Parts: sequence; structure tokens; C-alpha cells
Amino acid sequence: MLPDLKLVIRLQEIDFRLADLAAEIAALPKHISEIEKKLVSHERKLDADRAALAANQKERKKCEVDIQAQDQKISKLKDQTLSAKTNEQYRAFQSEIEFCQKEIGRFEERILVLMGESEPLDKAVKSAEVALKAEKTQVEAEKLVARERTAVDQKAAAELEIERAAIAKEVTPKHLTLYERVRKGRRGIALAEVVSGRCTACHIVLRPQYFQDVKRGESVLMCESCQRILYYNPPQAFDGETGTQPVANA
Repeated sequence: MLPDLKLVIRLQEIDFRLADLAAEIAALPKHISEIEKKLVSHERKLDADRAALAANQKERKKCEVDIQAQDQKISKLKDQTLSAKTNEQYRAFQSEIEFCQKEIGRFEERILVLMGESEPLDKAVKSAEVALKAEKTQVEAEKLVARERTAVDQKAAAELEIERAAIAKEVTPKHLTLYERVRKGRRGIALAEVVSGRCTACHIVLRPQYFQDVKRGESVLMCESCQRILYYNPPQAFDGETGTQPVANA
């Protein structure tokens, strides 16, 4: 095979790997951002539940204070009833006592409602606090893994960039230019292997003579359909086998 073909095949391998690394490096911050957003959302929900529980407890406390105030008022009214000099005064005191008793009943009913609302709120807060603590631990662990993975990917990418630059210097300038042009015009895929006389990129069958020229690998040839650089991997016989197996794509 033409040396330049071997070199550009390796270039494409490197470019594929660099693209994968770049995608992974870009995806990791997005993943962290998503799990952090979920964490913030859960924190806000917990804060809202805590606020609702606090408001519930505050209102219950107020109702209890109001009941005490009404009890004290009733006690005073009863004392005043004993000193009533007319029936009208007596009925007035009794009417006020009844009103206070109704207020107490209203406050007690409200306390029962608040107690009913408080129980699930309290359970939700406690459950959310436990879940949030675990989630924070998980998020921090994932952030650490992401940082470590990014560092590994960046190191691998840097090493590949060095190798790529070295290989690019060895490729004949016209063939390097051709490779770069086709790669940019074909979504990063500049080369295509020919298998059974067919271009594996566009699946067009090559003319028999053209296929033979590609198999010889003495020059850089393009697919007449998709314009990618073609290469051919001859079948390779394994020790102890009479048959042949195709070599994996370069």
C-alpha cells in the first residue's frame, strides 16, 4: 500500500478518536450541569416544604394563643355575669361568652386541620432531607469522576494531537491537503474501505478495473460516487487456518 495511504488512514483513526474525546469532554460539563440543576430544584422544593411546615406550626401556635385569650375572656365575663344588675346585662355577658366559646371551637377546628396538614409535610421534609443528603454526596462523586475523566481525555487528546502533527509532516502535502478537504466536506469521514468491490461509505460498486487499481494501492484514488479516498485491506490468513479473514477497518 502507498505509504501516504497508510499515513492518512492513521490520521483518520486519530481524527475519529479526537472527535470522540472532544464530544465526551463537552458532554461531561453538561451532565454535571443537569444533575446540579436537579439538586437545586430538590433543594428549593425542600425549602418550600420547610416554609410550609413552619407556617403551619406558626398558625397552630397562634390558634393556641387565641384559645387561651378567649378562655381568659370567658373567665372575666363569668365574673362580670355574677355582678350583673339587670337581665339585659346578664344576657349581654352570656352572649359574649357564647361568642368566645364559638371562637374557641373555630380555632380548635383549625388546629385539627393544621395537624392533618402538618403530618405529611413533616414526613416529606424529613424524607427530603435524607434524600437530599444522599443526592449531594452522589453529585459530588459524579463531579469528581467527571473531573478525573476530563483530565484523562484531555491528556489523551494532547498525545493524539502530537502524534497527528508528526504524521501530517510525513504525508505528501498534496495528499494531506486532499485528506483535509475531503474530511471537511464529508462530515469528518475522508476515507472509505473497499470491501467486495464496494465502497463502504456510499455502497456504490466500483468498476472492475478501478477496483483492481484500488487493490494495488499504488496511488491515491477517490470513490467516483462520494469522492472519498479509497483503500483496500487484503484478506489475511491466520496460522492453522486454510481460509482467510478480512482485516478490520484501519
